[in-house]
Amino acid sequence: MGRYLKWALGGACLALMGMWSAADAAPPNVVMIVSDDQGWTDFGFMDHDVIRTPNLDRLAEESALFPNGYVPTSLCRASLATLLTGLYGHQHKICCNDPPDGVDRKLMHPFIKEAPSLPRLLQKAGYRSFQTGKFWEGHYENAGFTQGMTTKGRHGDSGLVIGRETMKPIYDFIVAEPEKPFFIWYAPMMPHEPHTPPKRLLDYYATKGRSVKLAKYYAMCEWFDETCGELLKYLDDHALRDNTLVVFVVDNGWIQETGNVRTTRGSFAPKSKLSPYDGGLRTPVMLRWPEHTTAGRYDDLVSTIDLAPTILHAAGLAPPPEMPGLNLLDVAAGKGPLKRDAVFGEIFMHTAVKVDQPVLNLTHRWIRAGDWKLIISRDPKRRPELYDVAHDPLEENNLAAIESERVRQLTKRLDDWWHAE
Repeated sequence: MGRYLKWALGGACLALMGMWSAADAAPPNVVMIVSDDQGWTDFGFMDHDVIRTPNLDRLAEESALFPNGYVPTSLCRASLATLLTGLYGHQHKICCNDPPDGVDRKLMHPFIKEAPSLPRLLQKAGYRSFQTGKFWEGHYENAGFTQGMTTKGRHGDSGLVIGRETMKPIYDFIVAEPEKPFFIWYAPMMPHEPHTPPKRLLDYYATKGRSVKLAKYYAMCEWFDETCGELLKYLDDHALRDNTLVVFVVDNGWIQETGNVRTTRGSFAPKSKLSPYDGGLRTPVMLRWPEHTTAGRYDDLVSTIDLAPTILHAAGLAPPPEMPGLNLLDVAAGKGPLKRDAVFGEIFMHTAVKVDQPVLNLTHRWIRAGDWKLIISRDPKRRPELYDVAHDPLEENNLAAIESERVRQLTKRLDDWWHAE
């Protein structure tokens, strides 16, 4: 309770300091679109040669697009918690999808209640907020949402109908109190399994020689794109585009497994979800806020820890000091490169050893600095992995043995960021 009280009081003070005066433009609405289990290459705007994503391609053309975006953790629950809090997993402690066998899931919910969550902080500035889709933390109020669809979890219970079955709850929420700014969390369980796309889309992708599993995944990506197009069209049709910050990101990557035997916990390849490789960690990040962001591709290294402070700055609020991320608005407006040359992350087990001690659940730490990516396993028997991701995007050629000094330097930077022992 002490930590929550500190953040709550701090948020109230920040709200008073950051409130928009009558002379200022109204604070923007915020719509955060979160794709679920989608590879960073699997969009038209990222040059995929098969998957069609016309709506997100259009958003990319209108946005500040960061193709070198990363999630710190390639597992959905931990990644979503970072989006909501602006904290790393070892800070918010929401590291694993499931508690140890025999431990009540409710014991994992206090962490989001104690964190400086976006909905809770935005509420101090007069925002109402709406949770839809994926949400692991029990009742939506645990994260400070004023309204929502999930009341129990695990994945998100009744909130998971969004996108796959309907978009109407979002539209009803928007029109309910038009005088107040809003924050919408659109995190449908798409293209996440089950891969059950409409037949019309599956028929397009189910070509001769292509695995049916891969065709279903491709079709799910396009189906997700269609729902994004519907949401963005609603904003346009209701004159909400100009004062709405649209944020797009993927919670973690995915490489579809096509064999008959699973090699991981699900139908994904080993170097994607739950792994320390770019197939699980990398994501495009998009920011669109007309007259405030400048459309174009920005090569800066960005992390999803940056999105909460960016949204708070857009709303006229200073982020709490616990948030380590950077405000992306200036670079997204074309005002120069981000003052950063590295991003960091950590990989945790799917099922926790102990819910309140992140280090016991840790499997890897990683850093990307410039074009170099270092992966350090918690297992002392495993050697470091070093990749030149600009020339080896699939991370197949481990250069650690011939770049020992670079390994030493990057290991020190990892330890300075978070020493896991």
